[in-house]
Amino acid sequence: MNNTFTRKLIGLLLFFLLSCFIGYSQTKLSVMNLQSDNLKNPIGIQNSSPLLSWEIQSPGRNVMQQSYQIRAAFSEKELTSGKNLVWDTKTVKSEQSIYVKYNGKLPQSGQRVYWQVRIGDNNNRSSQWSQPAFFETGLLNTEDWKASWIEPDLKEDTLITNPSPMLRKEFRLEKTIRSARIYISSHGVYQLNINGKKVSEDPFAPGWTSYNKRLQYQVYDITPHLKTGNNALGVILGDGWYRGFLAWEKNRNCYGKNLALIAQIRITYTDNSEELLTTDNSWKCSTGPILASDIYHGETYDARLEKKDWDSTGYDDSGWNKVNVKDLDKTVLIGSESVPVRIEQTILPIKEIITPKGERVFDMGQNMVGWIQFKLQGKAGSKITLKFAEVLDKTGNFYTDNLRAAKVTDRYIFKGEGIETYEPHFTFHGFRYVKIEDYEGTITKNDLIGKVIFSNLAFTGTFECSDSLVNRLQHNIQWGLRGNFLDVPTDCPQRDERLGWTADAQVFAPTACFNVNAATYYSKWMKDVAADQRADGAVPHVAPDILHDYGSTGWADAATVIPWVVYRTYGDKTILENQYPSMKAWVNYIENQTKNTGFIFNTGFHFGDWLAFSTNRSDYPGATTDKDLIGTAYFAYSTKLLQKTAEVLGKKEDVNRYAQLFNDVKRAFQKEFMTSTGRLSSNTQTAYVLALEFDLIPENLIHNAAKRLADNVNSFGHITTGFLGTPDICKVLTDHGYADIAYKLLLRKNYPSWLYPVTQGATTIWERWDGQKPDGSFQDAGMNSFNHYAYGAIGNWLYSYVTGIQNSPQNTGYKNIIIKPYPDKKLSFAKAEYHSIYGIIASHWQQDANRFRLQVTVPANTTAEIHLPVENANSITESGQPLSNLKITPITDAATKRVIVKVGSGKYDFVCPL
Repeated sequence: MNNTFTRKLIGLLLFFLLSCFIGYSQTKLSVMNLQSDNLKNPIGIQNSSPLLSWEIQSPGRNVMQQSYQIRAAFSEKELTSGKNLVWDTKTVKSEQSIYVKYNGKLPQSGQRVYWQVRIGDNNNRSSQWSQPAFFETGLLNTEDWKASWIEPDLKEDTLITNPSPMLRKEFRLEKTIRSARIYISSHGVYQLNINGKKVSEDPFAPGWTSYNKRLQYQVYDITPHLKTGNNALGVILGDGWYRGFLAWEKNRNCYGKNLALIAQIRITYTDNSEELLTTDNSWKCSTGPILASDIYHGETYDARLEKKDWDSTGYDDSGWNKVNVKDLDKTVLIGSESVPVRIEQTILPIKEIITPKGERVFDMGQNMVGWIQFKLQGKAGSKITLKFAEVLDKTGNFYTDNLRAAKVTDRYIFKGEGIETYEPHFTFHGFRYVKIEDYEGTITKNDLIGKVIFSNLAFTGTFECSDSLVNRLQHNIQWGLRGNFLDVPTDCPQRDERLGWTADAQVFAPTACFNVNAATYYSKWMKDVAADQRADGAVPHVAPDILHDYGSTGWADAATVIPWVVYRTYGDKTILENQYPSMKAWVNYIENQTKNTGFIFNTGFHFGDWLAFSTNRSDYPGATTDKDLIGTAYFAYSTKLLQKTAEVLGKKEDVNRYAQLFNDVKRAFQKEFMTSTGRLSSNTQTAYVLALEFDLIPENLIHNAAKRLADNVNSFGHITTGFLGTPDICKVLTDHGYADIAYKLLLRKNYPSWLYPVTQGATTIWERWDGQKPDGSFQDAGMNSFNHYAYGAIGNWLYSYVTGIQNSPQNTGYKNIIIKPYPDKKLSFAKAEYHSIYGIIASHWQQDANRFRLQVTVPANTTAEIHLPVENANSITESGQPLSNLKITPITDAATKRVIVKVGSGKYDFVCPL
């Protein structure tokens, strides 16, 4: 009996302790995902006072931060012990959990600051200290660069692609190493090896910027790669964007004719002494197996020319050439500002095809960007040629006409030593199909691996609904983003272009910001837009600018649109502060251009509503919108965004000035392009979309203009817009009561539509509505990319209207969220998640004939306004309970026929009878 009683007592005690643990874990308050300037544990940042952010994790509802405490130290040990702190905020009463400026002792160049945070909430709970995070500065001053620029002393013909230079240096370290960093950049792109192992993971470092004004350097922690004793450093250089072929007509050497390297290593020993090693005239150079490597044309690699162990100690480089020390500009060197390009994933071919012409082709199953790695055998001197294409023609043959002058060909010459593994170094291709030529051996799909590359941005959004074709559209949008977010936002990744076209970037920016965390990506790129802006304020068509053409409406407006989108999405006004002079210069440029035209922007070259719907009909050639209408509409829009930016930045005089300018342009637009009944001079979908979205219609005529848009869509039965009208057409229709017509456009399967390419087997977004025609033939090969994300801008509407995840107009960064879905009977469900700066926001609705169900997730330290598409609040339940039982006070909005409930953080499950 005694033993039985004891066992029962122990069991009850364990049950009690387990219950306490479960209860604690369910109410635990914690802090995670610490970031410095929107980066996790960055090394080499140029900002010694970054903005610090964190996410709050806590189950339950209505969790709001009430206070925080941040502490920082120059070592992790000092941080966690609380000793020798360089910053301690003490307890700060504040809800702010994003973009708290580091205000401690400033680090010197190359110094690391460790920091952590703990918080208190509105339920009188306190978190534990977070796990330590850190940021490490780069070389903050030009004077910190002790290294010299060096150029290989090699005979080259700079009009063509030359063999890739190889540079090396051996050195000896006598003491025990505690830490080591290398600071490195190049003219061209580089691969860094130390002691026979590859160190740099970014195949296109230092990235693409306006090199003559801004040249990034990278910082690598090379502590694990060095050893006491002898060491060897090896660097391979490639042409990249610096001097490789860019744009058209054999254009190359855009930034210079000679490749160059700059690098310095800072070593800290365990006795606290330091040593500095730099590029200087003691380095050696040669060439090797990479005979040619060009972004457009591919790579030729002769494995017989490999120099075994060239990047290891003890290699005999007596036959190598010297290098030349050059007095090149170091003031342009800046720390890396965004995430690097990485191999994001690998994919395998899905099948082998023998085409009607007898070509051996492998289908990767996905239009991807990157290259092919193979593992094959061959006799010494034999070769294999790989060619790449996005599509097969209507007869099933390999099709490359749309690649124009880009050769996109990789050639490998075998050394004849068993199985040889190869992948290219300084090129990339946009492709789905791989053609194999010149190979004498046996090859199967198991011998090939597709390496998918992409700027290493975290994916933050998912969308799914009951329509499988729409789900494929979302898939295509994300793969289009993958393929074109390669250090700069390009138009396409396959032909002889691949440039940072500004219009594509600005129309797609809202969609991009749902799908990936693009804060640092756009911030970096916008600095190049500003750097290449002309002195009179005109903005280039592409950035970095190699075309030297400027000022097209809708393209140049990236200067104002993207900073505003990024600010609204992430809540960080730094990008507005950085870009304000550029934004202002662009608006002032247009104002100057319209001084003699009454604010009508009709001077200079404009692309217009690029690739809008056209026909062969003599009575209707196409949906052409007058360029001066578009130009004036964007003039107004950019002016309004500049005014709003001035408000955020507290520039009162500019607020008044640009508010007046907006009104002047709006009046001019109405006078020039609008009748008294709201009809526009260009009676096109794009004209009405821009006028309505940019607030250019008098209030008494908005209904008429919106109806004209809806009637136009119904008249055609399809979309007719091009690059500038497409992004907002469904949004404008929905905002003005025509959600059913917006869904009609979304779900249409015939040309022209978003789903037509899906029905044709597309795995990315196309440049044209009919890149491939129903009979299998193609559009004009001169401009027919099958990976061109601009029309993927519909993704913004999928997230913000179909599932209803919206940013409150009164706040930024999704601090206050609106969940306002627009369900349609053609869908039985739709769901999306978005990982905001505060945490995950989710909206998932389901419907049948009897009820509408909406499940919502609101992250901690935010609130949400949920708009339910029913009129009777009394019939609504949440988690099975009437709203009245949950102390939720609904508001009925008669105008929208919705019930609105305001909630704090947590998970909610609303059911509304229909």
